[in-house]
Amino acid sequence: MTRYIRELSEIDRTDAELAGGKGAHLGELLRVDGVDAPPGFCVTTDAYRGIVDNDPAILNDIETLARTEHDDVDGLRALSATIRKALEEATVPDGLVQQVEAALTGGGFYAVRSSATAEDLPSASFAGQQDSFLNVPSGDVLEHVKRCWASLFTDRAVSYRVSHGFDHRRVNMAVVVQRMVVPEVSGVVFTADPVTSNRTVASVEAAFGLGEAVVSGTVNPDVYTVRDSRVVTKEIATKQLAVHADPGGGTATVDVEEDRRRQPVLTDAQVLELVRCARRIEAHFGAPQDIEWCLTDTGFHIVQSRPITTLFPVPETDDDRNRVFVSVGHQQMMTDPMKPLGVSMWCLISPAPMRQAGGRLFVDVTDRLASPSLRSAVIKALGTSDPLIGDALDTVVARGFVPEISADLPNTAPPAPPPPATDPDIVTGLIERNRSSLAALEDAVESKSGTELLEFILTDIGRLRQLMFAPDNHRAVMAGMDALSWLNEHLDAWLGEKSAGDVLTQSAPNNVTSQMGLALLDVADTIRPHGEVVDFLHRVEHDDFLTELDAYPGGTRSREALEDFLDAYGMRCAGEIDITRPRWSENPTALLPMLLADITHFDAGAATQRFEQGRREAAEKERELLERVRLLPDGDTKADEVKQMIDRARTFIGYREHPKYSMVCRMFVYKKALLREADRLFAAGALDDRNDVYFLTFRELQAAVETGQVDRSLVEGRKAAFDVHRTLRPPRVMTSEGEAVVGVYRDNDRPDGSLVGLPVSAGTVEGRARVVHNPGDIVPDPGDILVTEHTDPSWSPLFVAVSGLVTEVGGLMTHGSVVAREYGLPAVVGVENATRLIRDGQRIRLNGTDGYIEVLADV
Repeated sequence: MTRYIRELSEIDRTDAELAGGKGAHLGELLRVDGVDAPPGFCVTTDAYRGIVDNDPAILNDIETLARTEHDDVDGLRALSATIRKALEEATVPDGLVQQVEAALTGGGFYAVRSSATAEDLPSASFAGQQDSFLNVPSGDVLEHVKRCWASLFTDRAVSYRVSHGFDHRRVNMAVVVQRMVVPEVSGVVFTADPVTSNRTVASVEAAFGLGEAVVSGTVNPDVYTVRDSRVVTKEIATKQLAVHADPGGGTATVDVEEDRRRQPVLTDAQVLELVRCARRIEAHFGAPQDIEWCLTDTGFHIVQSRPITTLFPVPETDDDRNRVFVSVGHQQMMTDPMKPLGVSMWCLISPAPMRQAGGRLFVDVTDRLASPSLRSAVIKALGTSDPLIGDALDTVVARGFVPEISADLPNTAPPAPPPPATDPDIVTGLIERNRSSLAALEDAVESKSGTELLEFILTDIGRLRQLMFAPDNHRAVMAGMDALSWLNEHLDAWLGEKSAGDVLTQSAPNNVTSQMGLALLDVADTIRPHGEVVDFLHRVEHDDFLTELDAYPGGTRSREALEDFLDAYGMRCAGEIDITRPRWSENPTALLPMLLADITHFDAGAATQRFEQGRREAAEKERELLERVRLLPDGDTKADEVKQMIDRARTFIGYREHPKYSMVCRMFVYKKALLREADRLFAAGALDDRNDVYFLTFRELQAAVETGQVDRSLVEGRKAAFDVHRTLRPPRVMTSEGEAVVGVYRDNDRPDGSLVGLPVSAGTVEGRARVVHNPGDIVPDPGDILVTEHTDPSWSPLFVAVSGLVTEVGGLMTHGSVVAREYGLPAVVGVENATRLIRDGQRIRLNGTDGYIEVLADV
C-alpha cells in the first residue's frame, strides 16, 4: 500500500517536494533545541498527485490553466473554480482514509494547513495564498484535506503563481495536520525589523486568542521591538476583538472584555524569552525568519517559521565593524540585478573596490565617513548626485553609527584641475582618440582565442581605464558640468532665474546619447514611405528580420538604414553596464516599438527640426540673459563671465555622454569575443547553453577555457539566486546591520500631496503619465510624461516624443537628466516609488524647475 502520510518528526528541510514548504519547515523546527512545536503528521504530495494523475479532466484543466494568458482574468477564474470543485468532490483512496484515521488517535481537534511545494521559499513566501483550517474535529479532517488541495487553485494563489513565474503543473500540495493548541495569546515575531530590515532588531506582534487575528489583520496587535536583549519600544494597542477556538469546532470572533483591551498581552520578560527562541530558530535556518507562535499555560509553542523574503542581503565583510554601503546601481541608473559575469567585469573596469549583494554592487564608504576631513566632502559629492543618498548618510553619521577616527585619513583626491580652453577641437580630438583605440581593439581581438584572448581582454581593460580616467578626459567632462553649475548658481543669484543652464545647453554638440534618439528619427524617415516594409515590421517576432527586408519594395534601403544605426549604436541596450544584457545588435526587435512609434507620430525631417529648435531656443535664451545681466551693476563684466561659461558649457556638456559610450563600445567587443569561447565550451559539452557562461565570473570563465570544464551545479545555483535577486529592490544606502537607511528631501516648500524629487530640467508640463518599466514595453504617445524607475542611454529614443520625465533614480548629471535638458524636457528624478504612486494613464503636472509632481486626475 502507498504510504500517504509522514510524521512531522520524520521530515526535515530537504523534504519540501514531499511535505511542501510549511511541512518541511515544521519538521525541521522539531530539530531546534528548546523549541516546542505541536505534534502532527503530513499528508504528502503523493496523495494529491494520486488524485490529480488519475483524473484526466483535472489534468486537462490544469494544462489549460497553464496555457491561459495572464491577462485573461475571466478565463483563469473559471478554470480555477472548476478545478477546485473537482478536488473538493474527489474520492479519497481507501489507503489514505485508513492511514489518516490511524494517525488521529484519541479524537480531539486539529489544525489542518495547506503546504504547497512552492511555499516558504527564499524568493516567494506564498503567505496566505492557500487555505488553512483551525480547530477541525477529527472526523472532518479528511474533508478539510481536500479543501486544502482545492485551495491550490484559489484566484489569489493562481494570480500569485502567475506573477512569480511558477508553473501551475509543477506545484503540488501537501497538508499538515497538527494537534490543535488553544492559546491565551498568539502572534508573530520577525527576527529582522520588517520596516527597516535591520537584522539586529526583532519585532514581536501579539494579541489575545488565536494568531489568525494578527495574521489576517482582524485586530491591531501590541508591537514590541527588541535589540541587544532589551525591549526598546512598546506600542500597546486597543484590542477590541479576539479569535478563539469554538468548543464545537472552528473559530469564533469575540469581543475582548473592556478592562483588558488596553492591557499588554505579554510581559517584557515573555517578549525577551520569545525573541531568544526566535534567534535560535534563525540561527538554525541560517536566515531571518517570520515565525508564528502561541502561548499557553505550558509556555510558547512555535506553529510556523518561514524565511523573510523581502529583505535585501547584506554585503559581506571580513570583520564585524559597523559599515555603511552606497548603491552603485543608483549612481549608474541600473538598479536591476546583474549576472555574475556582468558583476565581475564591472568590478574589473571600475577603480573603486566594491562589494556585492543581491546581484548588485555597493561601495563601502565607512572609512571616508569616519574621517573628519573626508566626511563632509563624500556626503556633499554623493548628495549632489542623489540628495536621498546624501540625506541617508547624514542620518547615519548623526546617529554615531560610524565612530570618528582620531588619526585622520589623508585626502588623496587630486586638486581640481584647471578647465581646458573652450576649444571644440579638444572634444573632437578626445572622440577620435577613443574611436581609434576601439578600432585597434577590434582588429587585435579577431586573431585571439582561448586563454590568450582572456589575458588580452584583461590587459585591454587596463587600457580602457587609462582612457576613461585620463586627466584630459576628466577635465573635458568636468568643464561642462562645472560651467552648467556656475550658470545655474550665478544666474539664480543675479536674476532669480532658476535652472537657466537647462535651456542654454539645449542641442549642444557632440552628445552621442541625444544624437542617437535623433538618428532613429532619421531611420524612421527612410522607412516611412515604404508601406509594405512598415507592415512587415509590425509583424516581426524574431531577431533575424533584417535579412528578410530585401524582399519588399524599399526594403534594401530600409535594411541599410537600420544596419547603419546598429553600427553606430547597436552596442547599447537597457541596463548596458551589465555585459550580459542583450545589445540592440543582438536583439534588434527591441528597437522596433520605438522605431514604429517614430514612423507613426513624426513627419520627415523631425530630427533636424528638433535639433534646430533647441539650438534656436538656447541662442534666444543666451541673448535674453546677457541683456538682463548687462543691466546689473558691473553688468558688462558679469555678462562677459556669463558668455564665457555659456560657451564652455555648450562646448563640453555633450561630451559628458561620450566616455560611457566608448566604454560600452569596448565592452561589446569583449562580449562578442567571450561568446565565441562560450560557443566552444558549449560545442565541447561543458555548457548546457552558451548563455550559461553569464553565470560564471570572468576568472571562472578563464579557468573553464583553460580546463574545458564547468561546474554545472554552480551555474544552476546562481540561476536560482538570480531569480531571487530579481524580486528585490536595492536600497540606496544600507548598513552592515542590514538596515536600509531611507533619505528624505528636507525642502518642504512644495504643494500638499505632491511627490517630491530633484529638479534636473526646468519647465512645467501637464500630460498623461505613462508608467514604463522597460523601453519598448509601452511606447508613450507625443505629449505623454514618461514615468519609470531609471533610465540609461538606451531610453533616449523615447525622449523625442514625450513632454516630460519622472524617474525614481537619478541625479543632476546622470544620463537621463543630461538628455532631458538637451531636448528641453522638464524632468524630476529621484522621486521615491514614483512608478507605484503614479498610475499609468493618470493626468499629472510636472514641475521640473522646483522638483515636484501633482496628480491632477485619475485614469
